[in-house]
Amino acid sequence: MTRKQKRMAVIAGGMSFILIAVLLVMFAFSQSVAYFFMPSDLAKNEVSPGTRIRLGGLVEAGSVQRGAGSTVSFKVTDGSASVPVSYTGILPDLFREGQGVVTEGVFTSSRAFVADSVLAKHDENYMPKEVADRLKADGVWKEGEGSPTTGAKGSVTR
Repeated sequence: MTRKQKRMAVIAGGMSFILIAVLLVMFAFSQSVAYFFMPSDLAKNEVSPGTRIRLGGLVEAGSVQRGAGSTVSFKVTDGSASVPVSYTGILPDLFREGQGVVTEGVFTSSRAFVADSVLAKHDENYMPKEVADRLKADGVWKEGEGSPTTGAKGSVTR
């Protein structure tokens, strides 16, 4: 083997190694990706049962219903559409109606959203970034005005 052939073999081997590493990383990420949706997105786009998604919005006023044990049902809304959610587990301490929430879970074959995690705001002025950005884009978020439910600056108003 000449020196040029050895160099080409090393380069080809390195490129093959990098290609395999990139493919493995892409495969790993595709298995753990959860797409973010707002309720109005779900009204427009069909999500197949079993697809893992993140659903964000506000907890609709008057929709929280406590079931048997630690099962809770509530609706997530973005002002124009709402999605019923059921969750079994302990809710965050600051979970309440009118507050920002991001849930992660799957739709069942009967089109019910079953969440396996619920994330709520952590202080008086916080709302999950994805939710705040989408509500601002939809014109629901009014920067600097207080919310009728919290009176906090930068909250969502209706």
